[in-house]
Amino acid sequence: MTLSEENYLKAIYHLTVISNADVSTNAIAEMMETKASSVTDMLKKLAEKDLVHYKKYQGVSLTEPGKLAAKMIVRKHRLWEVFLVEKLDFSWDEVHDIAEQLEHIKSEKLINKLDDFLGNPTEDPHGDPIPNAKGEIFKIEKQLLSELLVHQKGICVGVKDTSSEFLKYLDKQEIALGSKIEIIARESFDQSFKISVDGKSLSISNKIASNLFVKIN
Repeated sequence: MTLSEENYLKAIYHLTVISNADVSTNAIAEMMETKASSVTDMLKKLAEKDLVHYKKYQGVSLTEPGKLAAKMIVRKHRLWEVFLVEKLDFSWDEVHDIAEQLEHIKSEKLINKLDDFLGNPTEDPHGDPIPNAKGEIFKIEKQLLSELLVHQKGICVGVKDTSSEFLKYLDKQEIALGSKIEIIARESFDQSFKISVDGKSLSISNKIASNLFVKIN
């Protein structure tokens, strides 16, 4: 596969995970920041390689070979993110763009050795699951912080928004994976929250709470 084909497969995979349905050409075009006509041309190529099911005006889905290929790209991306954070001291807001380049390395042996070297992690620095060498994903039960009730407690296990701006905001507030969070109060006017993060009191907007995943204690 070409680098471009891999990027399309990964985009379709991510959109499928979000919607749990066939993906529209326009949705792919928006994610890839390209024209719908260019997406159509690529989908035809991927269909010829039996990587996607594509029918004009009916959306697209990954075939089993396409799904496995996409998971392997995601696997490489997320393993490199773990490596960059844990071994090279990059911050979690820096690693995405670098991993975008490293995910196209073809050596399966290298990636499997990297996986072993890192201790076979199941999640990347943002809390997203890492597929294993067989494409299996072990998900943890999680929900958005905004869904918790007052006095409920949880542990931060991931973020919905992985933008650099949001991750830098979390760093400033000292919120990270593993942080213990309790809902102290919720304002009825704007649905903002007063929370406790590892014992430290903090006020956050509903938007922030709607982008943090927690596992209930």
